[in-house]
Amino acid sequence: MTTRLYTHPIYLEHLTPAGHPERPDRLRAIQRVLDDEPFERLDRVEAPEGDEQTILYVHPEPFVEGIRRQVPEEGMERIDGDTVLSPKSWQAALTAIGAANAAVDDVFSKKADNVFVASRPPGHHAEKTTAMGFCLFNNAAIAARYAQKKHGAERVAIVDWDVHHGNGTQDIFWDDPSVLYCSTHQMPLFPGTGAKGETGVGNIVNAPLSPDTGSDHFRDAIRSRVLPALDNFAPDLIIISAGFDAHHRDPLAEINLTEADFDWATGQLMDRAARHSSNRLVSLLEGGYDLQGLAFSVAAHVTRLMKG
Repeated sequence: MTTRLYTHPIYLEHLTPAGHPERPDRLRAIQRVLDDEPFERLDRVEAPEGDEQTILYVHPEPFVEGIRRQVPEEGMERIDGDTVLSPKSWQAALTAIGAANAAVDDVFSKKADNVFVASRPPGHHAEKTTAMGFCLFNNAAIAARYAQKKHGAERVAIVDWDVHHGNGTQDIFWDDPSVLYCSTHQMPLFPGTGAKGETGVGNIVNAPLSPDTGSDHFRDAIRSRVLPALDNFAPDLIIISAGFDAHHRDPLAEINLTEADFDWATGQLMDRAARHSSNRLVSLLEGGYDLQGLAFSVAAHVTRLMKG
């Protein structure tokens, strides 16, 4: 089983204010843990800069140009109270998209069985015309559309286990039966979407979790809602919006998962990728804001990807 890792130094140059949870230290913590001996077999590739035209697969051009114009020459520019631009943010975001699309190329060309993309800024809160929740562009949605346009994928599944609901991904694919979106997330919590009754055209599967629940509820949600939906949909590609902020150490939520839960969930999705998608699985980093919880959870996730 070949697992590829994409990252790039530019991701460290997307700057946020002091005390902001989505900070460059997140990637430094991931890099340190993935430099350990158990990960020597990782196929490490520097992320390419993305093609700007692929952003338009998901986001309209006026919105994209609006983000570009807001990028400051120095200092920081706030899009909203949580979402910030710095001088290198455009290049970082474009390279995050480039890595996600390259990962899609890799699994379709069999250069890798699966790929983990350690990038920032994250993407799953970015709606068609709104940047929010630390996110500028929706990396997972762009990668799904890229798989359809470049590789002829008929059905793409996005599974999102970030503790916050991916309102952006849901918004983008709300009425598109060719993309399945499944999400486990804490509710109530930012951004306030993700109720079970939000089903799109039957392609949206939300499995909200109550605060202060943990492994049993999370695994039951995966078993009872996510896996049956994947089996019914039989995707050509599985994309994971891999947030690790449901870890019990995370400061922004109250779901009490451990590294073992992310290992287990990764294995379940790999089983479905083997069954339906010729092992094609791409994992894109989303949230995770306690550095130790994030690093250990990513290590468990990537270890499972490498095991096959």
